[in-house]
Order: sequence, then C-alpha cells, then structure tokens
Amino acid sequence: MIDESIFKAYDIRGVYGDTLDEGVARDIGRAFVNYLGLSGSRVIVARDMRLSGEPLEEAFIEGVTGSGADVLDLGLVSTDALYFAVGHLEEPGGAMITASHNPQDHNGFKLCREDAIALSGDEGIYQIRDLIKSGRMPGPAEFAGSVEKSDITQEYARHCLSFIDRESLERPLKIVVDAGNGMAGKMLPPIFEGLPFEYVPMYFELDGSFPNHAPNPIEPENVRELQERVVSEGADFGAAFDGDADRVFIVDEKGQVISGDLVATLVAKNILMKEPEATIIYNAICSRALPELVWSEGGQAIRSRVGHSIIKPQMRQHDAAFGGEHSGHFYFRDNYFADSGTIAMLTFAELVAAQDGPVSNLISPIDPYVRSGEINSEVSDQGAKMDEIEGYFAEAEGAKIDHLDGLTVDLGTWWFNLRPSNTEPLLRLNVEANDRETLEHNRDMVLEMVRG
Repeated sequence: MIDESIFKAYDIRGVYGDTLDEGVARDIGRAFVNYLGLSGSRVIVARDMRLSGEPLEEAFIEGVTGSGADVLDLGLVSTDALYFAVGHLEEPGGAMITASHNPQDHNGFKLCREDAIALSGDEGIYQIRDLIKSGRMPGPAEFAGSVEKSDITQEYARHCLSFIDRESLERPLKIVVDAGNGMAGKMLPPIFEGLPFEYVPMYFELDGSFPNHAPNPIEPENVRELQERVVSEGADFGAAFDGDADRVFIVDEKGQVISGDLVATLVAKNILMKEPEATIIYNAICSRALPELVWSEGGQAIRSRVGHSIIKPQMRQHDAAFGGEHSGHFYFRDNYFADSGTIAMLTFAELVAAQDGPVSNLISPIDPYVRSGEINSEVSDQGAKMDEIEGYFAEAEGAKIDHLDGLTVDLGTWWFNLRPSNTEPLLRLNVEANDRETLEHNRDMVLEMVRG
C-alpha cells in the first residue's frame, strides 16, 4: 500500500527507501499521465542532485512512457528551470524530482501542467493519490512513449538575464553566493558570465549528501558561514539558495540576513520603477512595509493567503507583475507566473547597482518596523487554541481581526498572525510592531497564550 502521507498540499515528498521508492515513483508517473490525459503528448522531466534522484527519475519516466507519453529529460536542473521549460516549450506537463530544502534522505515530486501551472493538493496531487490507491489505473499503453534528452541551461540563463537591463549596470558588484551543494551551483555560472559582476562561489559542487550544511537557508545556522564570508570579502551582498534553487535568501553588506518579505519589497520597488501601476501580490505574513511601498510607488497591492497554489492563480487573475512571500518564494508574471530565486537575485542586484550606497541604505527608508520571525509551537488542538486567542482579542479596543490565512489581529502599533501548519501539530506565530519594546512585550504575551 502506498503511504498517503507523502501527498502534501503543494507537492509529493517522502523518505527514500521508506515512504518513497522506485515503485511509488513509477505509479506516480502513470497516474500523472492518466490524470492530465497526457498519453500521446510530451512531458518534461528533470531532477536535482539528491542521491536518490536518478533512480527515482528513471522509474517515474518508466511510468510516464509506459502510459503512452513521450519524455523530454532535462537531467540536472533547478526547479525554476523546469517551470521555464514547460512554459517556454509549450508542453502540457512537467515533473521535477526534488525535496527542495529537506534533509538528504528525502525526495519527492513537484508537478505542473501547461503554462507551468503547479499541481496542488486539491488541484491534482490528491487526485493522483486517489487514482493510485484505487488500483484502477489503465494498463500499459499499446505504444510506449519515447525519451529524448536535452540541455536548457544556456537558454534558461538568457531568459533570466532578460529580466534586467544589463547595459545600465554601471556599478560593478561583488556577490558571495552559497549554492549549498545544490542546483544553483550548476545554473548560476552561465548567468554570471553575462554580468559585469564578480561573484564568490561557495559550495557550487553538486553533492546530494550536503557535506557542508543542510540545503535550507531559512535556518540561521545554515547561513552563518555566508554571513561571515560577505563581511570578510567586503562584498555588496550575499545570496543563499535552497537545494533545488527556486528560493533565495539575501544577506546585506554587514552580514545581516534580510527577511524574505523585505527582499520582496525591494524587488517590487524595482519592478514598479519599470512598470508603474503594476499589481503586486503579497501574503498575509509579509511586513506592512511591502504594501506601503507598493501603494506609495503607485502600484496596486493585493494581500493573499500563503502558498504558491494560492498566489499563482491570483497573479494570473490580476495579471500581477510580481508576487512575494516571507519564505523566500518570488513569483514573476514574465516567468509564467512561476517562482525563481535566480530572477529575484538578479532584480535585487539590478536595484543595488543603480545606487551608490550599500544594501542597508536601501532598506532603512522603507522599513520602520521590527519583526519576530516565525515562531512554531506544538499545540494538540490547533482550532480550539486559535478560537481561545481570538476570543481574547475580540474584546480588545480597536482590534481588527481577519481570517484570510489563519488568524490576523491588528492593534495599530502591532499586529500578529497565527496559523496552523498543514502537516504538523504546530501553530506558527508572526508578530510585527513599531518598536522593539512593543514587539517583545506582545510577542511574549501571545506566546504565553499559545503555549499555556
């Protein structure tokens, strides 16, 4: 029996040799073709550098071709390059074998349909699960599909570079890049060849055992070496990518990590300079600084729930030029509305190169707030606890409460969002305030309520 826990809200992910193996991968390939009706069409498949990637990719391809679909195998590329290929080549579906930032024994699948529209739990992933569970998938196709290999590295590099005006990059930058032994180590060198920047590579060798640190830059311990290196090199900024290189995290010239929502704010600023009145999507966890900048620059800011399967359709609906999340996901209309850490880094660099001062000078004028960062607490009954906290704040004078994504309470000088994890018995708390004292007092108060 297949382990249903591997089918997540945004992708398929499990532990290789335990909940995920070649047999499961083959079934997912078959179900993917049958669910989308891709027999007789071509599916684009790629993988990251994880040690289990090659056998899982081969098994998935067997499932796809056995169901009558052809395969264009891109081999080792980043997830954003896979999305680009599906959109650019106008193919009806694609699959990336990756577990993103998870530990080395994990792997999985990010699946998309035409125009790089990602499958999510309610829109494809759970249906694929149910098709496998039912045991009623059609048998092998009368004519198996073929497999063709291709390399889109250079083509993707040109696509990424098209987002910036290279002729205007008069100020040379020095950028330290930590690929974390992930796919950025392969995808970025051709891009930097087209730039007047110096880059200092860290851990560009592809190695799915992750010998230097875990491929998850959102954890502070995984970016400490990058922070130190930026300062010692006298670099303008640093960039850390996750394993499949679809997310990026930025470190300023002082070695301070810039939160994902502030990176999104600066990317939005760059986009609005080129496209006044553009629509920008941001999630409910992002700092107030983001919508305030968008409105002040003449753009349209639309608040959204967290998650690519929520934000991408909204971007299409509103023809939004850009979407940003606090988690380091950055979405671009001209990238088929898909996320790309590489394009985010380039647009950020373009903004830095257009001014004389350091990165920290870009941030200070747009960010008067202080934030807690995301704090997780284990809670047995998430719903009851959130109801209890909402009941308390409903009595507070001037409190504005909404349920766009979990519980958000705005009390003017500070606000917080509390939302349940999709996969664990956790409540995730984010607090923002006008000053440090207000933040710390109210953060501790809400945490005591959550954990009490």
